[in-house]
Amino acid sequence: MAQQPEAARRVPLNRDRVLRAAVELADDTGIESLSMRRLAQELGVVPMALYKHVANKEQLLDGMVDTVVAEIEPPAGGRDWRSTVRRRILSARQVLLRHRWASRVLESRTAPTPAVLAYLDSMIGTFRDGGFSLDLTHHVMHAMGSRLMGFTQELFDDSGAAGQAAPPAGLDGLAAAYPRIAELAGAAAHDRESAVGRSCDDQFEFEFALDLLLDGFDRLHRQGWTSVPGPR
Repeated sequence: MAQQPEAARRVPLNRDRVLRAAVELADDTGIESLSMRRLAQELGVVPMALYKHVANKEQLLDGMVDTVVAEIEPPAGGRDWRSTVRRRILSARQVLLRHRWASRVLESRTAPTPAVLAYLDSMIGTFRDGGFSLDLTHHVMHAMGSRLMGFTQELFDDSGAAGQAAPPAGLDGLAAAYPRIAELAGAAAHDRESAVGRSCDDQFEFEFALDLLLDGFDRLHRQGWTSVPGPR
């Protein structure tokens, strides 16, 4: 974050300004670098001034989550349940792509924040208003999991992150030890001209799985599915 001019430093401090500055700092330098002292420096105040607006760092992180979640597109009237759910989830994904630290902070919260609760409540309302039973809605929410918030934990990470186990004896060793993984990895190396790209496209894979889930929910809804066993 660039050095703030003196006029900006004289803007009265409030909770919203603190949270937005914290989000911007995390965007610029990563969530690991965020501290109350560093945030106070960015705002041009002493650290104690922050504690009038956030009691501690955990409360700061909760507020940052709510600030980010507030960027998700609200439900639009006149849409069917499926297009509303799909549009909002993809909006949530775009928000998290702008704030790449946010998914980790969301997962770290011991309880949902008010904005997360409001978002989930509205998503439940979309399914219910679309005619879903309470029973089906309950299972839908479980099936969606973090995908409702626009992110998932990927099974395979091809980022080459530090600490990742190296393939035994290189690619040849990998193919010998885990032939099915090697076969799948080779098939996923798409051409540049393909719709997916040279390797798995996160957005494509996310939407692919999302649409599979929505198709399944729609089918169960039309069938009047229930988890309660019928008479034998």
